[in-house]
Amino acid sequence: MQQPELLSLDRTAMRPVYDVVVVGSGYGGGIAASRLARAGQSVCVLERGREVPVGGFPSRLPELRRELQVHNGNKRSGSGTGLYDVRLGSDINVIVGCGLGGGSLINAGVALRPDARVFADPAWPAEIREDGLLDLGFQRASAMLRPKRYAGAPALTKYQALEAASGVFGKDPVTAPITVSFDDVVNPAGLAQRACTLCGDCCSGCNVGAKNSVAVTYLADAKTHGAEIFTELSVSHVENLSGGWRVHFFSTGDAGEAASVDAKTVFLGAGTLGSTEILLRSRERGLGTSDRLGMGFSANGDIIAFALGGKNRANAVGVGEPPKFTEDPVGTSVAGQIELPEDDLNASMIIQEGTMPSSVAPLLPVFFIAGGRLLGAAQSLIKGVYKGPLSHLQSFFCVSHDDAEGRLVLKDDAIAVDWPGVASQEVYARVDAALTKAAEFVGGRYIKNPLAATNMGSRPATAHPLGGCGMGETAESGTVNHKCQVFSSATGAETHAGLYVCDGSVMPRSLGCNPLLTISALAERAMAHFARDHNLGFDTEPIRPKAELEPTV
Repeated sequence: MQQPELLSLDRTAMRPVYDVVVVGSGYGGGIAASRLARAGQSVCVLERGREVPVGGFPSRLPELRRELQVHNGNKRSGSGTGLYDVRLGSDINVIVGCGLGGGSLINAGVALRPDARVFADPAWPAEIREDGLLDLGFQRASAMLRPKRYAGAPALTKYQALEAASGVFGKDPVTAPITVSFDDVVNPAGLAQRACTLCGDCCSGCNVGAKNSVAVTYLADAKTHGAEIFTELSVSHVENLSGGWRVHFFSTGDAGEAASVDAKTVFLGAGTLGSTEILLRSRERGLGTSDRLGMGFSANGDIIAFALGGKNRANAVGVGEPPKFTEDPVGTSVAGQIELPEDDLNASMIIQEGTMPSSVAPLLPVFFIAGGRLLGAAQSLIKGVYKGPLSHLQSFFCVSHDDAEGRLVLKDDAIAVDWPGVASQEVYARVDAALTKAAEFVGGRYIKNPLAATNMGSRPATAHPLGGCGMGETAESGTVNHKCQVFSSATGAETHAGLYVCDGSVMPRSLGCNPLLTISALAERAMAHFARDHNLGFDTEPIRPKAELEPTV
């Protein structure tokens, strides 16, 4: 299949002024760029990471190491454009994506709508429940991202391993809706995509081109409609001008001279950490904001854990493209889940079976030997993870609810999470108990954290950071309003003209499910409001395909 042309432009092509500058290119930023470009606005997208073409994602351990950047305060090891951005904190560790397409490049692609009780929480502005545009947002996001439940999932070995473990809960697993194309298609953005090969490497980047990431959907659509996209540029802060905004940025790769671009409207979609950091820096330079800025951080009740030594083969390590092992298909990174709702919403959880990417495979025996967890791990060094004891390794991705009482602050001009006591929250004990039962039910041993002996420590970790710029009725309860407009002072409902936030940071509470679809729906909803407020129109019809798929050999 022909490689699609790159989306990004050389920095020298950047104009001094646009109608709109979008900061970040994940779900929120990509949606803003697509919809506003369709509305006839001149759009500039600034992304701190680099563009990774299909086939360019890490498939071996040395490549994976080069994609790892680790931040400890304002100190960083690794490349500033590495795909995996790990933020080590004193209370909790956070993992986010860095690249054109944001977290969609390296997530599992699970697209779930939260329990209806989540939006019934008065933490949300009333308009979210009442104006009907949230449903429209979910519809539009689903039409572009096209989540689908893989019909063959129940036949996968790792799904059957989850099914065996689910017996302890008396509840069968269900297939998970995944933003992956399981057939050769021309997608709504007009790009040809190959069918998923079930290689299991979703979380290291799809080298097949089957994953419906923001890069191949909303960003491709934005470019087709005239948006200009620039990579490896990090935004430091925004400045309020008469009649508009100035966005200050610098090259991600070095400490070169700072630059800026002006626009009438700015949409911050740099993610929970990025957008909050930009606004905090902007406030230090005089921008009026709510005192709630940085408050309400949530880890979404995340836990990634393992069951070792179980009686059932799990086949839960990716094989890559081309496959390193071909005995039977692995499946998507997540194919099935056990849904455990409770009368108490905050006690509900979803347990998903997960897959470790093939590039991580050589590290798995090392991790478990270092921790003294698995006597037969040395055998895995010889036989590999596909046939040795680690072929029985079950990975669990669990999402639930926490109290969203973390705080994002600037320390030495870098974002940090301040959340003393987070590790002792009830959610972690509750999930630990559930996963321990599941592991023991299949004869395995629950391993909460195989990285305890490393600098990742024993602190909780999340790949679903939320909050920091949470929605509220007024500045007393939120940083942005229901339209994602930034409040301009510590009190009241007045907002900055032309300053918006559209990403996971606007969530005022935990979601209890993978957040990508909710982030997308709220961004689509904000775009609908923006179009109404500014007498703009945009259609959401798919682009007419310009090329047909090549025959599958």
